[in-house]
Amino acid sequence: MDDLRIFSGNANRPLAAAICRHLRIPLGDADVFQFSNENIFVKINENVRGQDVFVVQPFSSPVNRSIMELLIIIDALKRASAARITAVIPYYAYGRTDKKDQPRVPITARLIADCITVAGADRVLTMDMHAGQIQGFFNIPVDELTAQVIQARYFSDKGLDNFVVVSADEGFAKKARKLADRLNAPLAIVEKRRLGNNGVTEAMGIIGNVQGKNALIVDDEIDTAGSLTQAVRVVHEQGALDIYCCASHAILSGSAIERLNNAPIKEIIVTDSIPAPERSRLPNLTVLSVAELFAGIISRIHDGRSVSELFW
Repeated sequence: MDDLRIFSGNANRPLAAAICRHLRIPLGDADVFQFSNENIFVKINENVRGQDVFVVQPFSSPVNRSIMELLIIIDALKRASAARITAVIPYYAYGRTDKKDQPRVPITARLIADCITVAGADRVLTMDMHAGQIQGFFNIPVDELTAQVIQARYFSDKGLDNFVVVSADEGFAKKARKLADRLNAPLAIVEKRRLGNNGVTEAMGIIGNVQGKNALIVDDEIDTAGSLTQAVRVVHEQGALDIYCCASHAILSGSAIERLNNAPIKEIIVTDSIPAPERSRLPNLTVLSVAELFAGIISRIHDGRSVSELFW
């Protein structure tokens, strides 16, 4: 791997460093900081000419700064004559703005895809996007990983029995079905409706049977935890026993911590796709690392091997 280099912005340097440890290579040396006038400066401090370069940068808080850091790092690498640049985005923000569902609104997920391409990225590596069709917004190759590999392993190792996988809403049902198949468990679906544009949702009922069963509620992300705790309420009211919650991305914004603390949840399982702030350290929160998963995919992309075979 003499021609493989991995760099990182400031969004999640611990994850980038962990990926490098799995690959047994050093993290690339670069200065990435913000001046007092909020302008971002990037300087690559080593030779990348002709190298296969991966830039690890989830779009975590502060989201817009994380996006700009990635774009500027890509531009710097392109101008330094890197042979190929892969944007590694463990969490892709603005995923909910993937369509024009109201008059005079943007499709921001497409705008960001265009920006990444114009900046000079040759391919994108991401994980569990909010909407799978975002892959089609790019005119460059996109590999989308799933955390279900490590999530399924974690729950299999726990040896739970008599449990059901519950999709937090209808839109996530297809992905929830895949996790249920991995765990050889039945599937239930929470019906909900979204109220306005402020992230408020209302759970209406549940399709399937959870009575007398342990429930694993799954979603792609936990943002304000409104949808998740509504799902927990419905599942609890329908007679579920122990309730577990599982998501790939722990954003935990707004009143998320208070809501999760007050919900009857036995354990919350997330990944380190974005760094969890200290204030979000719930006593029942378990963080699974995706570093080994990303390291394996980066190695395969670098060597020109199949990516999909890791997930079957």
